[in-house]
Amino acid sequence: MNESARPVLSIAVPLYNEADNVGPLLDRLAIVAERLRAQFEIEVVLVNDGSSDGTLQAIRSEMQRRSSIVLVNLSRNFGHQLAATAGLEIARGDAIVLMDGDLQDPPELIETFVQKWREGYDVVYAVRRSRRGESRFKLFTARAFYRVIKRLTKVSIPLDAGDFRLMSRRVVEALRRSPERHRFLRGMVSWVGFNQTAVEYDRDVRHAGTTKYPVTKMLRFAMDGITSFSDIPLRFASYFGFAVSAIAFVYALVVIGFKLFSLKPPGYTPGWASTIVAVL
Repeated sequence: MNESARPVLSIAVPLYNEADNVGPLLDRLAIVAERLRAQFEIEVVLVNDGSSDGTLQAIRSEMQRRSSIVLVNLSRNFGHQLAATAGLEIARGDAIVLMDGDLQDPPELIETFVQKWREGYDVVYAVRRSRRGESRFKLFTARAFYRVIKRLTKVSIPLDAGDFRLMSRRVVEALRRSPERHRFLRGMVSWVGFNQTAVEYDRDVRHAGTTKYPVTKMLRFAMDGITSFSDIPLRFASYFGFAVSAIAFVYALVVIGFKLFSLKPPGYTPGWASTIVAVL
């Protein structure tokens, strides 16, 4: 950290079709930034993840009156995790906050994150105590998602904690060096270690628009997490392959037995035995 100047606090926000949320998000971040300005130089990194609505235009409009915004405009929609990774790549902060842009994650919690970081924690992650305005089905699937991931992976991933968190520069550098192509950031942050702590909060309703994480995307996200941090899929494939090979071997012995003892199974065709054995 540069001792001769204020440390930099970066706030990285991936955005996909969040045109109606850009202005309100930046308004609330500006209030938080004003309270922290004596301690930090603030930058807000907005990553436009190939939005098809007016998100890019909304960001550029806000940049005309806010000097602290850094725009990362991706060439297409790469998905939340890669967009978040792009934000972390660009962020130059000594501490970096990662959050969503729908205002379900309250920007005001950043002040608590900073306090914990000042106490010496490298990662301060937010744990959802409650989730307002969400259906029972959504609550059930979200709860199941975190518990399945925790049960099937070797990494201790905190329950009910999303990507809303503060990370120190050394944590972000560790993430940047990771060769993972299919990113599961909350698992990766747990895996790299360092001193971590939790802050509980009540998740708000989405300010505007609709969720960008339907069940199908959540399932793909879960599979990325499981395949990245668990050997269960590999073990299952190995056991399945062994079982199929064993069945094929036994069947080949039966076919050879028919041939040796001149037995003809129902529907016998000349050349059947040699063909089956060759295939198996």
